[in-house]
Amino acid sequence: MKWKTDDGGWNPYLAGALAGLLAVASAWATTHWLGRTQYLGSSTTFVRAAGLIEKTVAPEHVAANEYFTKEKVRVDWQFMLVIGIFIGALIAALSDRSFKWEGVPPIWRERFGPSVRRRMISAFFGGVIAMIGVRMADGCPSGHGLSGLMQLSLSGFVALAMFFGFGVLTGAVLYGGRRS
Repeated sequence: MKWKTDDGGWNPYLAGALAGLLAVASAWATTHWLGRTQYLGSSTTFVRAAGLIEKTVAPEHVAANEYFTKEKVRVDWQFMLVIGIFIGALIAALSDRSFKWEGVPPIWRERFGPSVRRRMISAFFGGVIAMIGVRMADGCPSGHGLSGLMQLSLSGFVALAMFFGFGVLTGAVLYGGRRS
């Protein structure tokens, strides 16, 4: 098996195997050190980050918010995982020289034009909609899909099929069936 693809990127089979090992290691480590199994996921981290930011501006609001008191606004291992994902992706992109600043991706530019502002507004509102869905589902695709599959959970299989299916559908609607 080759470690890199012909264009210099990571081999997807290797990356998938490493992600699987990380999921198993996280389940083992949290069971061993915390006494309860916690699976990979990242969406709660973004809510906790919002709580930490809000705590500096309006601490009384955070203290009165039942969700924040239940979730305990804190930096935990999943918070550090998200930071590590960002740093690791940056290191990987810099090391294989694939990193580049891109205000508007080519496929977006072709479909919606070159406006960086329009792209930023769309990305912001898309993130808001995604986060509402994530909170309603009580987890993100990595939590329900990857961790659910690791447990051979029927709901994990269904969730992952729905995420991929609706992702493909949304891409086809937004980009008219074009491929990048």
